[in-house]
Amino acid sequence: MALVIVGVAVGVYVLRPAAGEDQASPAAAAEATAAGAATAATSAPLPRLVDLGADKCVPCKMMAPILDQLRLDYDGKLRVDFIDVWKTPEAGEPFNIKLIPTQVFLAPDGSELFRHEGFISREDILAKWLELGYAL
Repeated sequence: MALVIVGVAVGVYVLRPAAGEDQASPAAAAEATAAGAATAATSAPLPRLVDLGADKCVPCKMMAPILDQLRLDYDGKLRVDFIDVWKTPEAGEPFNIKLIPTQVFLAPDGSELFRHEGFISREDILAKWLELGYAL
């Protein structure tokens, strides 16, 4: 039994991204965010959906195609961002998340309107935006 526990612990440690591996520096993460903001801010600021997760988390993987499709379908109306908190933990710190995935709904001024923890469907995301007063 002890060997199984040790084996699992070692496996989790080995599969976890090492410090510095595939991690952008805080400056690089800020630049990427600024570049996305510059692209999205061609006119008025947009409401923003931020998904905080990890590319190796199962529910996060389930969210990826939903986020990609929202990004395409609502280009110019909604900014959709994904932050991998395992690769860039410092990028997720301002959101004070407890678990992943977490979706944060932000007003155009950056104020938080709503937050959801766990998987959420496209329909529920759109319904929440409507409930918050944003007819996308």
